[in-house]
Amino acid sequence: MLTYKGGHKVGKGTYWDVRSGQRVDVAQESVLPGGEATKYLRLPVGVMLLSGPFIGLLYVVFLPFIGIAMLAIAVGREVLTGVVSLFGKSISIGWRPLSAYLSGKKKGKAKDKEDKK
Repeated sequence: MLTYKGGHKVGKGTYWDVRSGQRVDVAQESVLPGGEATKYLRLPVGVMLLSGPFIGLLYVVFLPFIGIAMLAIAVGREVLTGVVSLFGKSISIGWRPLSAYLSGKKKGKAKDKEDKK
């Protein structure tokens, strides 16, 4: 068996949680940490060490695509922000959420003079 779940009793070996990258070394028979959703691979240390350069190679190959995607996301976010700002200025309803008129609206100068009399 190559795949194990958290909480299962396993024998001696090295177990690798692919999602978090956590490596668990088991010297004797033990229970793997985590719940049923946590999956572990049982791999020899040599295989784990040899997989590092291949993962690095995949990163180098896909790095240009990652850069292009990041640039597209940044440009798309700026364009979307500009369009939303343009519509927000043209469709204003005069609502100011940070203004609180707890003491009532301000009265005009004419009404102030009448109130003083």
